[in-house]
Amino acid sequence: MHNRLLFWHRRDLRVNDNIGLNKAIELSKAIIGVYILDPKIISTKESITPISNSKIWFLLKSLLELKEAWHNKGSSLIILKGNPNYLIPKLIDSLKIQNIFWNRNIEPYEVNRDIEIEYILTKKGKKVLKFWDQLLVDPNSIKTLNDQPYKVYGAFFKKWNAILNLENSIKESEGICPNNLIGLNNFESSRLKDSGLYNLSQKSIEDIDIILERTNYNQFHISPCKPGEKEAKAQLNYFCKNQTILNYDKNRDIPSLKGTSCLSASLNLGTISCRETWRAAKQSKLISRNQREEQSINTWIKELAWREFYQNILLNFPQLSNGPYRKKWEKFPWANNEEYFNSWLNGTTGFPIIDAAMRELNTTSWMHNRCRMIVSSFLVKDLFCNWQWGEKAFMNILVDGDLAANNGGWQWSASSGMDTKPLRIFNPSRQAHNFDPKADYIRYWIPELAHVPTADLITGEITPIERKGYPSPLVNHKEQQAIFKKLYAKLTT
Repeated sequence: MHNRLLFWHRRDLRVNDNIGLNKAIELSKAIIGVYILDPKIISTKESITPISNSKIWFLLKSLLELKEAWHNKGSSLIILKGNPNYLIPKLIDSLKIQNIFWNRNIEPYEVNRDIEIEYILTKKGKKVLKFWDQLLVDPNSIKTLNDQPYKVYGAFFKKWNAILNLENSIKESEGICPNNLIGLNNFESSRLKDSGLYNLSQKSIEDIDIILERTNYNQFHISPCKPGEKEAKAQLNYFCKNQTILNYDKNRDIPSLKGTSCLSASLNLGTISCRETWRAAKQSKLISRNQREEQSINTWIKELAWREFYQNILLNFPQLSNGPYRKKWEKFPWANNEEYFNSWLNGTTGFPIIDAAMRELNTTSWMHNRCRMIVSSFLVKDLFCNWQWGEKAFMNILVDGDLAANNGGWQWSASSGMDTKPLRIFNPSRQAHNFDPKADYIRYWIPELAHVPTADLITGEITPIERKGYPSPLVNHKEQQAIFKKLYAKLTT
């Protein structure tokens, strides 16, 4: 008789190259999967961290594909909706399972939840086996000489890169899930029905369609982030094989170009493994033809490192999800003008590069990374709105909303985080000049200004007759910059 195992999916919505799942299969092919629709994660009303309708769409579509993948492998994925602290122990008891496998998470709610569930299970005599899957480097192994977490990206990257470049640090493949898994037998299925979990699972699957309809996310056809393991692999393959990665260094900052991988949502929910992206980058170096192309690949690898840096930071400093790293920022005299904030949110500030970026966000639920830096700096340092307003707004819209990356990015822009250069202010006009010199991006997202000369679109100095209803600038950047610097000086003295 086979030893029945349970694998709990969370932010690893794939069957291949999944460390925890692979470890379980090494022990027994008699394995089933479970995913819990936890209201504290996936509900727009109850979730601990804000979640957008677009991210719910991405998650649920990926989950349906994952369920099909389990079926094709010979077993099944049980989908349940409710409190994992109750459902996981009940599922284990009903199927007489002794060992449960899962991959670790880094967000504060999930970390604390997992500790509680593990305590419940160990009291029952069950064995919990946990693994690091969403990070290339185990965070416990990437510490300073004083055994402290890194607070500076540069030093973190050197250590992270050194660990990864050790021989055999990343296997060529963490394993393709076999097709001969053993699903539930008649006796186990009967026990599942008797427990009431079978009916709950069927209802949960029906609820997915209801939730998808309720989210009313109808921009999926233009979302650059595509749900599911198959699409993630296809996007990574296109990014590398189409040689986009070879030009990444010069194109990644140009929002009018498709110069990035758009894999942020896939990495966030684990429809692709971070190891697969790392291997793809390494393999791309074999086809690079010169130092510039190799540098482009290295730049993309550094972006993978930024992702892990922010995840390490949140894991080691979970309080950052509730406030600034630099405590003095708690006393900053924010203006918090709601009218200004709403103009920023709706793309009606009168600054073309800002409004174009916000229109991209509101239309596609995604925004180019260079633009994320521009609009966040503007909200904080031109409009004097608390960065946490912007952080929450992004999470409420982004399809790739990630607590660690979003919080880290906003604190970087607000100068409230661990950045070694504490005061950084972006000039919208200069940013447009540097990264949208022909105003292609601006014209695409603000078509009513297509007739305006490029120079005026970049500076934002558009005559009233040319505006044709487009709003005048909310503020004067030069004046706001001077005021902000004075407020900052008082804060830091």
